[in-house]
Amino acid sequence: MKALWEGSVVAESGRTILIEGNHYFPPDSLDMSMLEESTTTSTCPWKGEASYYNVVVDGKRSDDAAWYYPRPKRSAIEAVGSDFSNYVAFWKGVEVVE
Repeated sequence: MKALWEGSVVAESGRTILIEGNHYFPPDSLDMSMLEESTTTSTCPWKGEASYYNVVVDGKRSDDAAWYYPRPKRSAIEAVGSDFSNYVAFWKGVEVVE
C-alpha cells in the first residue's frame, strides 16, 4: 500500500493494518520529512485518544491529514488482533492505493 499526496509517497508498506476501512501504516514506513506534528487530538470511544500529523509536500500542506493512536486501548488491540500503536492512517486528500 502507498499513501500519496501532491505526487509524493508519504508512506509505503506491505504490512498495513486495516481498521474500519482505513489502512494504518507502520511507523517505519513513513517519510517523516513530509509529516509535521499537529497539536490536534481526538477520542475514539473504542480505540482511545488519537494524535495527528500535518502532511507537507513542497510547501503545500494538508492539516491533520494523518492520525495515529500512541496508546490504543488494550481492548482495541485485542479486537484488531494486532498492536497498532503509532501506526498512521490518512485522509483529507491523501490517496491510499495498492
